[in-house]
Amino acid sequence: MTDERAAVSDGQWADAEAIWDYHRMHHEIRPCSAAIGLGSHDLGVASFAARLYHAGLFPTLVFSGATSLTTAARFPRGEAVHYREHAIELGVPEEAIIVEPRARNTGDNIALSRELLTPLGVGSVLLISKPYMERRAFATCRRIWPEVDVVCASEPLTLNDYVRSIGDEHLVVDMLVGDLQRVVEYPKLGFAVEQDVPDHVRTAYEHLLRAGFVSRLMTTSG
Repeated sequence: MTDERAAVSDGQWADAEAIWDYHRMHHEIRPCSAAIGLGSHDLGVASFAARLYHAGLFPTLVFSGATSLTTAARFPRGEAVHYREHAIELGVPEEAIIVEPRARNTGDNIALSRELLTPLGVGSVLLISKPYMERRAFATCRRIWPEVDVVCASEPLTLNDYVRSIGDEHLVVDMLVGDLQRVVEYPKLGFAVEQDVPDHVRTAYEHLLRAGFVSRLMTTSG
């Protein structure tokens, strides 16, 4: 079903760009003990994980994720399983990959991957996610696995690039707004550590809420 709303305006696009930039942690990618590829609808996570593996940034790669309503059709055997298959196609050796097939949210991704990696003596992890999920992944990891050193990474895409890859500008803006809501609300629920949200990002968020970019907002129950 196509989105029949009016095209995203220049002002709305500027607000989306502000939120997109905020979601990116802008960490310098460096070698880590292991990496965790966070499951989602975006196979680019697995592609970028393979690229970083071949760059020698980690020896062990966990792909974490079951299925959800938004991924079951694309990844019927589970997000982590499909990620693994794609990474192997891109030359990552099977023995370097651990599949964590049960996680159904970001907290699960971190907690269940921690169970797999702690016995290996992992002291640092490279969290690989969708671009707009970096900050939420970071805040979640700091809450659930506070002793590990975290570096966040995602495909180096502009917002324009990402919209082209998804094919729906309204959906992408909705997702940006929804993730920012979670960054703000999850600490209150004990799911993540608090993140400072600059005033201009909060203003952009309010603009987009009023404009109706609300399809990915969570309910008050989380």
